[in-house]
Amino acid sequence: MAKLTEKSLETNLKLNNIMNREDILTKVTNAFSRVLGHRNFKLTDATTAEDVDGWESITHMMIISEIEAAFQIKFKLMDLMNMNSVGDLLDSIASELHLKEL
Repeated sequence: MAKLTEKSLETNLKLNNIMNREDILTKVTNAFSRVLGHRNFKLTDATTAEDVDGWESITHMMIISEIEAAFQIKFKLMDLMNMNSVGDLLDSIASELHLKEL
């Protein structure tokens, strides 16, 4: 049996249309940029609204809507209420994508 290397695992995930966390973060960053109209930020798991210029209550809902459209998912209300950082957002997206595959 062939040993799976990290590269072959990543290739296998992409071939099976499964996104890894880095792919998700890239798509999320693009959504933020489209809504906010700038790229003056670096999103990490620890990033919160306080860290990003223009990320306020109204733009937050626009960002969520943009992300739902980009990933073709719908967040659960409880997930939205429990999101405190970009890391929480990425976890929720990964969870929704996984559920969508089942």
